[in-house]
Amino acid sequence: MNKKVAFYTLGCKLNYSETSSIGRLFSNAGYDTVEFSNTPDVFVINTCSVTENADKKCKKIVKEALKISPNAYVTIVGCYAQLKPQEIAEIPGVDMVLGAAEKFQIIDHINDLTKKPKAVVYNQPVSEANEFVPAYSFGDRTRTFLKVQDGCDYSCTFCTIPLARGSSRSDTIENVIKQANQIAASGVKEIVLTGVNLGDFGIRNGQREDKFFDLVKALDEVEGIDRIRISSIEPNLLTDEIIAFVAVSKRFVPHFHIPLQSGSDKILSLMRRRYKRDLYVNRVEKIKELMPHCCIGVDVIVGFPGETREDFIDTYNFLNDLNVSYLHVFTYSERENTLASEMKGVVPGSTRADRSKMLHILSDKKRRAFYESQLGKTEEVLFEAETKEGIMHGYTRNYVKVKTKYDPILVNELKKVLLTNISPDGDVEITESEEILVH
Repeated sequence: MNKKVAFYTLGCKLNYSETSSIGRLFSNAGYDTVEFSNTPDVFVINTCSVTENADKKCKKIVKEALKISPNAYVTIVGCYAQLKPQEIAEIPGVDMVLGAAEKFQIIDHINDLTKKPKAVVYNQPVSEANEFVPAYSFGDRTRTFLKVQDGCDYSCTFCTIPLARGSSRSDTIENVIKQANQIAASGVKEIVLTGVNLGDFGIRNGQREDKFFDLVKALDEVEGIDRIRISSIEPNLLTDEIIAFVAVSKRFVPHFHIPLQSGSDKILSLMRRRYKRDLYVNRVEKIKELMPHCCIGVDVIVGFPGETREDFIDTYNFLNDLNVSYLHVFTYSERENTLASEMKGVVPGSTRADRSKMLHILSDKKRRAFYESQLGKTEEVLFEAETKEGIMHGYTRNYVKVKTKYDPILVNELKKVLLTNISPDGDVEITESEEILVH
């Protein structure tokens, strides 16, 4: 009887793509992948370390895993595992910790699954994580997260990712196209491009060989994929040519997620971001000029060291006036070995929480205004398999979340629907099936 393995993923879309690829390594080695609750012989927990909360979540998941299967072999991989391997090794029940350079050799490191008195740690310096390892998620029939880039050469003062994932490096365009064709053959209709610094695609062996725009043009020619979504791209790397191409693309959808982090030039400078807010305004205006219906998401951090009340109000007003669709709000948390953790002007935790709440409310307002602007339009929706209380969801090309009564024939189908009204929970509703207009 085959051994059973279960996975749990914390963090970003990139982690999800890598968990799937690690899962395929286990399948090739004769393991059966099971649900977390199905008493597996091996747990693999892929961690994040963007915030302190992610570290705490890892500890909780290990505890829950051992309640389900007390004798299971527990392996921790991911960013937290690279940054604090010894700390993880001390968590009761952890058997193995694999760093950034070792996680894709997990089958080589797992031998007889014998639990030892102390956790085994394989963790080279992050500088050794210099090879690009392809990955894409698998299992969701609707969309796949395709990793095309890893690592980051930027030095933002709040960020541990370069310490956890190493320098910027990318796949080849040829190999990305090959994977996209494999994904298309599996029946998946949407690819989400992922990376740590996606717009920096094209670096191999420390040398720039391609541009992200070259990849975009090549992917647009892949047959069998209906949609390609850019997960997140830095404003200084989102060029006019990329925006103009997406506006007329066959496959790239009108949806950009563009990190801002602060609407104060003073705070942007303290963060060592590579732009000022005027450039951000320029990017948003260019997008809306060519694609008025485009959805634009924004990352923003509140409570960064030195952020005064005036700086925050500056950010709030900037975002309020900006023609964007939603916010991802992060409360600043101190991370070891970052310059920001040593900066003066620490913002009290209660103030950080208050500012976060204000921006979450603003985000809800922005999203509703964007959804209202789309009502009455007929849009193509890609419906997903998940259901809750007889309701299923899907997304338009420009990322409007749509709900309707569950109908199995709609799963993983692209249907043109009339967007009619907004439900109390904030999703856009379509009326009964007669409103679903087949191509």
